[in-house]
Amino acid sequence: MPDPSEPSPDVPAEAWSGVHRGPLREGEWVRLTDQKGRKHNFELVAGKRFFSNKGHLDHDEMIGRDEGFTVTSSAGGQYLVFRPLLNEFVVSMPRGAAVVYPKDAAQIVALADIYPGARVVEAGAGSGALTCSLLRAVGPWGRLTSFELREEFADVARRNVHQFFSAPEGSTHPAWDLRLGDLKEGLPALGAQVDRIILDMLDPWNCVDVVADALVPGGIVCAYVATTTQLSRVVETLRARGGFTEPQPWESLVRDWHVEGLAVRPGHKMIGHTAFLVTARRMAPGERPPRKTRRPAPGAYGPDYTGPRPADVPPLEQAEPEA
Repeated sequence: MPDPSEPSPDVPAEAWSGVHRGPLREGEWVRLTDQKGRKHNFELVAGKRFFSNKGHLDHDEMIGRDEGFTVTSSAGGQYLVFRPLLNEFVVSMPRGAAVVYPKDAAQIVALADIYPGARVVEAGAGSGALTCSLLRAVGPWGRLTSFELREEFADVARRNVHQFFSAPEGSTHPAWDLRLGDLKEGLPALGAQVDRIILDMLDPWNCVDVVADALVPGGIVCAYVATTTQLSRVVETLRARGGFTEPQPWESLVRDWHVEGLAVRPGHKMIGHTAFLVTARRMAPGERPPRKTRRPAPGAYGPDYTGPRPADVPPLEQAEPEA
């Protein structure tokens, strides 16, 4: 049995978790929270000072202490000190493209079933927010290939990922392969099938054929889109192409609550719509899912609809006229 009086050993470096145990060290990032809930993230450097409207704090006062303590600045301001969690890091890190919010990243990791050792492809590295979650999920023995069209975004993503995982100078996460280019061209060039594909891009429907070729039977594609028109297009394209299970679209909304004695009510802050998510599983070659027994809603594929049509929906000229 471990001795509870002994300090917990640090997380093994080979786990590439982005997490440390034990006293704060120089070079680590910390997150300070003031009395009004304002957050400040910075790297601990011996001899440096943190300045705010509440005076200054010496980094040396924090280095060597176990996280979870309160420090007082030169002007009397109090700050709570912790290492930043992944969800805290991604909402405050430098951005090129917009980040995938933690509530959506958590849904992707859980409902696209990202697991240790998985072979995953990500289209749109953006600022690296989702990349961090995917790398932590696949672990050092998995594989994450990220395609990014814009070099400036790839540079931001690379810096953020290296910062979170504390990558030594000149190295990167062993599971990560960041590639500059278009998924439609790069995915076939991988030359191997993958387990999961995450599409964070403007036109994921244009990638459905190469995604179908790259996914193993039982593999999952997950699209992350912002608007209802994008949502409709990607769902209908997956249906019309065939070879996938019925697409599952959804979104998540997060609302905090105020709890204080008898005052228990919804809070004033809410993370509402950020994006829609769509998942579908790859069928075995030549297989199709059972035909749906429920007919589409009247007018769903009527004269005003111009998108892809599922195979079991008759062409418009054969469709029954509406009453």
